[in-house]
Formats: sequence, structure tokens, C-alpha cells
Amino acid sequence: MSAHALTLAMITIDTDDALALSKWWRAAFDAEVVAENDGWFVTLALGEGIPLLAFQKVDDPTPGKNRIHLDLVAQDRAATVRRLLDAGATLIAEREMPGMSWVTLADPAGNEFCVAAAADH
Repeated sequence: MSAHALTLAMITIDTDDALALSKWWRAAFDAEVVAENDGWFVTLALGEGIPLLAFQKVDDPTPGKNRIHLDLVAQDRAATVRRLLDAGATLIAEREMPGMSWVTLADPAGNEFCVAAAADH
């Protein structure tokens, strides 16, 4: 690997309530909390070799649709989507294109993310 190569270490989501949003995502991923700094920054470990997921409390989160989103895969997409909806996610749309289909959801803070079936990915 080149000395100038980048490695993705962490994905950070701005929010007005880092503790609440991190708890929701912790349950969604069955993740482990690795750092919690007085409610202003919470870091989750999703598994070996997977970038960390962090939540940072900011006074003024960016309004409108997020410009970067998570694309997730699940062995049983329908069951996973049902579980996330039951936990407080919002259904945005069910989408498809030749050879692939996915569901776009939003977490309780309105951040959009997509769930595809592992076979489609």
C-alpha cells in the first residue's frame, strides 16, 4: 500500500442528540459502544475490519437530505426492514432497477439509508 493511500476508518453522523441516535443504530447493528464522551461523541464498533460508526452532537445539523448515506445489505431484507421500521425507522421508498432492488429508510433523526438483499449486492 502506498504511503499516500487512504483507509476508511470511521463514518461520522452529525446529530442534535448523539446518545439517542447512537443507541438506535447500536440496536440496528447489534454493535458495541467503544467510546462515549459525555453525550457529544459516541463511537460504535460494527465488527472486525469494518469502519467505526460515530455520532457527533452539533448545534446545527445540516438541514435537508443528507449528501452521503449508508448502503447496507441483509440476508433477509424484508425481515430486517420490518425490524428497523418497528424500531422507529421511516419508509422513504422501495426501489428497483434491473438486477437489484432496495428499500430506502430514514433513521429517527431523518438520515436516509438503503437496505438491499445480500444476494442483490
